[in-house]
Amino acid sequence: MTLLRLAALPLATTLALAGAAGAQGRDAIRIVGSSTVFPYTQAVAEQFSNVSGFASPIVESTGTGGGMKIFCEGVGANTPDITGASRAMKASEYELCQAGGVTDITEALIGFDGLSIAQAQASTNAYDLGLDDIYLALGAQVPVEGEWVDNPYRRWSEIDPALPDAEILVYGPPPTSGTRDAFVELAMHAGCEMLPYVEENGFDHEWVVENCSRMRTDGPFVEAGENDNLIVQRLNADPDALGIFGYSFLFENLDTLQGVTIGGTEPSPETIADKSYPISRPLYFYVKNAHRGVIPGLDEFLEEYMDDDAVAEGGYLSERGLVPLDDDALAALQDAVLDAEPMEAPAQ
Repeated sequence: MTLLRLAALPLATTLALAGAAGAQGRDAIRIVGSSTVFPYTQAVAEQFSNVSGFASPIVESTGTGGGMKIFCEGVGANTPDITGASRAMKASEYELCQAGGVTDITEALIGFDGLSIAQAQASTNAYDLGLDDIYLALGAQVPVEGEWVDNPYRRWSEIDPALPDAEILVYGPPPTSGTRDAFVELAMHAGCEMLPYVEENGFDHEWVVENCSRMRTDGPFVEAGENDNLIVQRLNADPDALGIFGYSFLFENLDTLQGVTIGGTEPSPETIADKSYPISRPLYFYVKNAHRGVIPGLDEFLEEYMDDDAVAEGGYLSERGLVPLDDDALAALQDAVLDAEPMEAPAQ
């Protein structure tokens, strides 16, 4: 499809930003944000560089929270044009952007990704985890003999004798990561709600959020930073260890890693798309509309990102693990991004 709709900018904003861009000599698009969205945006950047003649975009993996903070600092050539996110922008981040003068933003929900738990191909352990198993392994506090106590479990077989008799050692993202936020919501909260202790005591979702959001800090869960490559290295060095990251990263490393089944279902584009895989989440990027028409190549880069050859079913992003939107949602996405549709303030 041909996409040639460029957003108009107020003249004063354009001239001010153009002056800043010229003064600092910025001739490349700058993108920050989620490590999960990073490989998709990097793939678009590489294709864009190959076909456009513009400078190669600079894509940095800063984590969702870190990317939002940098993105919202202000408008100008010393600030990024786009940030990727493995969750929606929070109301507090939107307010931070408004305070920083970033008042015109387009939100792009580009597709879906599974939150994978993975192990080395060399591992001989056969896991099929329930969400309740995941919570009992990684939650800071768990029920033991009717009491809510600090987590005592050190081996998977202590949680369920059917699980491997292996030490619990899971590498995962830090609190600044959107992957961490999504994992807590989709796996930890859901797993906690499945516990008989919670049901028997009549605890509601508010109780679960208050009491089941903290990951344990006594060794079995290790924050591995925003660089998922470090998790891959650690998994291959220790076949008993598990790691948490987006399916896109597992997809890129299937030569050395394998996914762990959850509730009998392996992570795959098909199981993420049909929701049979229980921990999947939407992926986003956010565009600073004041930079359109000013930062060289930004409009053309967005056209490449929104082209069917990239983001639709069978496009090169789905070949890298992105689960694309359905046809109606995709058309709405393309219109919103290419027409610079302003996002609404997130609910508090």
